[in-house]
Amino acid sequence: MPELDACAALLSGRRLWAPTAGVARIATLPELLHGARLVRSPAEADAVLAWGRKPSAERAEAQARRHGLPLLRLEDGFLRSLALGPDAPPWSVVLDDEGIYYDASQPSRLERLIAAGVDAAQAARAEALRQAWCEARVSKYNLARDRDPASLAQLAREGDVLVVDQTAGDAAIAHGGADARSFARMLEAALDEHPGARVLLKVHPDVMAGRKSGHFSPGTLSPGAAQRVVWLADPVHPPDLLQQVAAVYVVTSQMGFEALLWRRPLRCFGLPFYAGWGLSRDEQTLARRPPARLQALVHAALVDYPRQVHPHGGARCTPEALVQAVGWLRQQRQQDPERVTAVGFSWWKRPILQRFMPGSQVRFQSARQPLAGGEHLVLWGRATPPAGAAPASVRRVEDGFLRSVGLGAEMRQPLSWVIDAQGLYYDATAPSQLEQWLQSGEVSAALRERAAALRQRILAARLTKYNLAGRAWQRPAGERPVLLVVGQVEADESLRWGAPGLRRNADLLRAARAERPDAWLVYKPHPDVVAGLRRAGDGEANAHALADEVVVDVPIDQLLDQVDEVHVLTSLAGFEALLRQRRVVCWGAPFYAGWGLTEDRVALPRRQRRLDLDSLVAASLILYPRYVDPASGLPCPPERAIDALLAWRERPAEGRARRAARRWLLGWARRLRGR
Repeated sequence: MPELDACAALLSGRRLWAPTAGVARIATLPELLHGARLVRSPAEADAVLAWGRKPSAERAEAQARRHGLPLLRLEDGFLRSLALGPDAPPWSVVLDDEGIYYDASQPSRLERLIAAGVDAAQAARAEALRQAWCEARVSKYNLARDRDPASLAQLAREGDVLVVDQTAGDAAIAHGGADARSFARMLEAALDEHPGARVLLKVHPDVMAGRKSGHFSPGTLSPGAAQRVVWLADPVHPPDLLQQVAAVYVVTSQMGFEALLWRRPLRCFGLPFYAGWGLSRDEQTLARRPPARLQALVHAALVDYPRQVHPHGGARCTPEALVQAVGWLRQQRQQDPERVTAVGFSWWKRPILQRFMPGSQVRFQSARQPLAGGEHLVLWGRATPPAGAAPASVRRVEDGFLRSVGLGAEMRQPLSWVIDAQGLYYDATAPSQLEQWLQSGEVSAALRERAAALRQRILAARLTKYNLAGRAWQRPAGERPVLLVVGQVEADESLRWGAPGLRRNADLLRAARAERPDAWLVYKPHPDVVAGLRRAGDGEANAHALADEVVVDVPIDQLLDQVDEVHVLTSLAGFEALLRQRRVVCWGAPFYAGWGLTEDRVALPRRQRRLDLDSLVAASLILYPRYVDPASGLPCPPERAIDALLAWRERPAEGRARRAARRWLLGWARRLRGR
C-alpha cells in the first residue's frame, strides 16, 4: 500500500498553535495534522499555523514574528469535499513551510516538488491516479449532479470553448500575477482564437450561491460577444464540461489543473501552480519553473503535497482512497430524481429520509393531499399513493437488514433503509429491484469475495437486524435435533404480501411440529411483541402447548448458532440463519427463498436461478440497501455501517426508566392514531 503522505516530516512531534479561531475550529484538522499536536498558546508551540494568505493569516504571521516561531501555511486541498467551504470541513489540506501554492511571487513546497520530477514508479502512480480522477468524475467540490445525456448535449458540445470566471478578490488572482483586466483579456482571446465556436462562461459556485461576486455579468458583454457566449450560471459539475470542450481558458482557477487532468488544451492568463511548466499556453512566464512532465505535476499536487482523511471514519488515507470514496459518494447522490415528493412520512422519519436521499430535494406532503401529477413519489412500505394524477415514478422505503441497536418500533435511528423503484423486497406478488438483481444480475468474483468477507465479519461480530441484548441460552442435552420457529408480528406487511399460505405464528408452529415431530421445538416470539409494542398473534399465547420451549429474552444470534434448522414464514431470521449456514425451511415467500438455498413450502416460479450464498449476500447487503454513517450523516458502504453498529452497541445501555417512558409514549401515540 502506498505511504499515506510525504509531509510527515513537517509535522512529526510538532506543537502547532493556530492564533485565528476559524482555523482551530475545523473539525477534520486534528486528524489531517496527525503526527503534530494542536496547542492553545504560543508558549507551548514550536510553530504557528496560518490559513493561506487570507487577511487572518496576517495576524498569524505577526504572532509568529513576535514569538520567533516558524510559520506553516494551510489551504484546502485540490479534492476538498462534497459541499462548498462554509458548508463542510475539508477532507484534504495542503501544508507548506516555504510559501503557498497560489503565490507565484515566491517559491512554494509544491513548486519544489514539481521541479524534482518523478521516477518510473511515481510516474505510473500519477497516471493511474489521473485516470481514476477522471473515471470517478471528481472535482474540488462535488455537490453538483451530473447532467443526463440530453441536458448535457444542450449544455456543452464538442468544439465549445470553456472560459472560467473566479470570485472577485480571490487571493489566488493577485498572488498569481493577475488582476481584473486579466479576465477581460482571457475572454477576448477565447473569442478571437476560436472564431466559429461557442464560448461557455462558467460562473464560480460561490457566486451562484450568492456569497460573492465575479468578474462578468451578462450586461458587461459587448453585443458581438453576447451572441457567442453561453452563460453557465446554474450548478454544473466541472467534468460535465471538461469531457466535452475543445479548449479551456483560465486565469488562476483550479479548473485549469483539472483541464490538464482531462488532457484538454489549456490557456492561462495568470501564474497558477500548474502554469509555467510547458504544459499550457501561458500569457506570463516564470524563469524558475523548468519544463516538467504532467506526471510530475500530478504526483506533486495529489500525492506529495496534500494530506487527506477518509469521508467514512475520518482516518488518514491515500489520495487514491479519497478519489474512490468521493466518486462513490457522488454516485450515491444521483440514485434518485433531483426532486421527489414524500407522502405520509411521520415526523421522526422525515429527516432520516433526507439523509438516505442526499442528492434529492424532498418535499413532504400529507397522504390526504391529492397529487398534482408527474411527481416522483416516495412512500413508506406498501402505502397506497394518494388520489390524483399519476406520478412519474414510485419509490418504496423500508428498513434494511442491518438496521440498528434497538427496535424499529422504538423509533431507533436506522443505519440502513432500502429504497426500491420497482417493488419491495417483501412483496412476493411482484418483482423488486432485489429480486431482479438476484435473478439476472452479474456478480463479479471481486464482489463475491467482498460479500464473503462481509458475511464472516457479521458472524464474528454476532450482528443481526436489531442487535438486542439478552440472557445466555444453552442447547438442550441429548440427541434430538433442535428446531427454531421464529414468530413475527402478524399485522406485518411482509405476511400480507409474502405469505400466500400460512400467516399465523400458531399455524407455523403446528406445521413445524407436524413436519418434525422428533425435534426439540424452540419458539421465539417477535421482539416487538415481547416489548409490548405490537400485539401478539392469534393463538400465540398458547405457544407453550405447541413448543418444547419458548424463549423471549435470548438474542437471535445465540439461538441461530446452536440450532440445527430454522422454520420461518417470511422473517429476516431465515436470512440470518443462512448466513450461519443453517437449514432453513420457508413457509412463506421471503426475498431469500426460491434460489436453491432454502427448502420452500411455497412455489416461486419467477425465481429460477440457482445462487450461491455469497451472491445472495452481495445483492442483499451490498447492492440493495443504503447505509448512512451516523457520525458524518453521509452515505456509507456496509463495512462502515458495521463499524458504526459495533460502536453503537458498546455505548452504555439506555436506563430502564427511560426505556419504559419511551415505550409508554409510543403506545400513547399509537392509541391517539387509532392503531
